[in-house]
Amino acid sequence: MQINKSRVAVGFIVAGILMAIFGASFILVGQAVMNDQVIKNTVLDPKNEFSYTMWRDVPVPFFMAVYFFHVVNPKEILNGEKPMVEQRGPYVYRKTIQKDNITFHPNNTVSYREYRSYFFEPSMSVGNESDVVTIPNMLVLGASIMMENLPRGLRVLLSATFKAFNEEAFLTKPVGELMWGYDSKLVDFLNKYLPGMLPTSGKFGLFAEFNNSNTGLFTIFTGKDDIRKVHRVDSWNGLTTLSYWRTPQCNMINGTAGQLWPPFMTKESTLPFYSPDACRSLELLYQRQGYFKGVPLYRFNAPKTLFANGTEYPPNEGFCPCRQSGLLNVSSCRHNSPVFISQPHFFNADPVLLDYVLGLHPSEEEHETFIEIHPLTGVPLNVAVRLQLNLYLKKVDGIGETGSISEVVMPMIWFQETGYIDGPVLSTFRNNLVVLPAVMEYAQYGFIGIGLVVLLIGVLLLYKAKQGHGKSCCVIWDH
Repeated sequence: MQINKSRVAVGFIVAGILMAIFGASFILVGQAVMNDQVIKNTVLDPKNEFSYTMWRDVPVPFFMAVYFFHVVNPKEILNGEKPMVEQRGPYVYRKTIQKDNITFHPNNTVSYREYRSYFFEPSMSVGNESDVVTIPNMLVLGASIMMENLPRGLRVLLSATFKAFNEEAFLTKPVGELMWGYDSKLVDFLNKYLPGMLPTSGKFGLFAEFNNSNTGLFTIFTGKDDIRKVHRVDSWNGLTTLSYWRTPQCNMINGTAGQLWPPFMTKESTLPFYSPDACRSLELLYQRQGYFKGVPLYRFNAPKTLFANGTEYPPNEGFCPCRQSGLLNVSSCRHNSPVFISQPHFFNADPVLLDYVLGLHPSEEEHETFIEIHPLTGVPLNVAVRLQLNLYLKKVDGIGETGSISEVVMPMIWFQETGYIDGPVLSTFRNNLVVLPAVMEYAQYGFIGIGLVVLLIGVLLLYKAKQGHGKSCCVIWDH
């Protein structure tokens, strides 16, 4: 039985064309199918088991590392000399997060409260909670600034109250007490006779309000009607705007709650989020692309303008009254206490701040805030949020405890909250959103490549078949 070479060649050509068309169609359809899967899996819906569980339970290890600025020369500071500090720590705490009171609403939003707890991790810490450090006494120095414009008689009375309770300008206590609270007769006295003056009715500590607390009632969009709105904050504690600041722009509640963002990010995207602890919305900007354990990412970091003053960056004028650039005055949401937040060691701040305090060494690697995010899904892969708590100090006439302190913004502590995807969560994430799309991509181009090879073989076979047919005709003609 003789094989018709022309038919075989035509078969190869047809098969090659079909495979190439299928591959090309796969490119168009495959991307659409992939995007559709991303949308289905990023919409906040209890039916989406993986993404919903990730949002609700946050199965990612989070840690808070706290560094104290131990005051080396408290007596000299009271005599007007420049403060000198030594960084102590880190004191590391494992942070657990749990959303509760989750309620879905007909307008495609969901409300919840997020509860947080902290547990000391000795193996990750440099030191123990029993370590003793010296820091400015917020009760004395903060209250002194708050009272400086009141009649002198009241200031003298306040100073007498400090003396009666043996409260001094600087406080030397164990780290655990400074973090989570210590008993103070002055606090008990103020809460009894001046209720509402202090933010706490119990023990007084830098993080006393954080542990076993929630961040307020968040209402966010589920993305069911518009995936571009998923995770975006609709309201916080029933508010759609804040009242802490001086301009509508600064009082806006922008972006997400700071854990997840909408999918399909580009290099022009930004990462806006609302932080109840900072009392404002923050925004990180695109820095570069890279990989985290084989998963592609975009890295976003805190720009220099984040805490710039209104002179250097006019949109921040609403956060004033301002001091040097790099400081955010949060007194308006901290019971008028003279508290400022900044990046650690005054990183990205006015260099003059470093001249007022000895012992600070800002570093981009150690002190920059960044979020590395998977751009296709908006899921953070690696996070480091770093902030510093500072207290404004100065001599206040009539309050002897302030001595001759020179005007200074004094760093007290800085802390970083870090978290990254790892273990089974990372494996599932990589398999579904990196490996599978890569296989699909290789398959579609593979079909095109194989199709072109088969098409070329078919063309060559057809060419040879025609040549062979031509020679046969010539032989017959010669006879």
